[in-house]
Amino acid sequence: MRTAIVFIIGLAIGSAVSPMLAQGDRLAGVNNMNHVAIAYENFDEAFEFYTKKMGFKEGFTVRNAQGQPTLSYIQASRDTFIEIQPANANRRPGLNHYGLHVADLKAYVAALKQRGVTVEDVRERPDDSSVANATDPAGVRIELFQFGPGSSQGKAIASWK
Repeated sequence: MRTAIVFIIGLAIGSAVSPMLAQGDRLAGVNNMNHVAIAYENFDEAFEFYTKKMGFKEGFTVRNAQGQPTLSYIQASRDTFIEIQPANANRRPGLNHYGLHVADLKAYVAALKQRGVTVEDVRERPDDSSVANATDPAGVRIELFQFGPGSSQGKAIASWK
C-alpha cells in the first residue's frame, strides 16, 4: 500500500512539474501566429485566388486615398489570416513578414530585448492596437502586435461564423 501511495504522490508531483520544465525558454504571452504577409505583383489575382478559389473570407481591406488596396486580410480561420499586399519598389514579391498576436506587447518586447533580440519599441496605433517589429537571424520581419475588439483584426475575429 505504501508503495502505491509513494507512486501516486510521485506521479502527481511529476505531472505538476513536467509542464513547467517542458516550457523551457518559451516566453509567456503569445496568443497565436495570427498571419502571414505575402506581397504579389498582381494583387487582384491573389485576392481572387484566396477568396474565390480557396474560399476564404475577406476579413478587411485597407485602401489608400486613391481607393487602391494597400493590404487585405484574408481569413483562413477565426484567428488566422493571410495578409496580401501589392508588391512595389519598397516591397518585393514574396514573403514579407509573419505576425504574432501577443497578450501584453510591452512586456513581451521588454523580455525579447533582455534576450538580445533585435526588436523596435512598441508603437500605439489609433485603431485599438499596438505593434512592434522584430527581426530573425535570416532577416525575416516578425510583426508582434496586440489588438483589442475595436481593431480591424478584433472585428474580423468577432464576426467569424
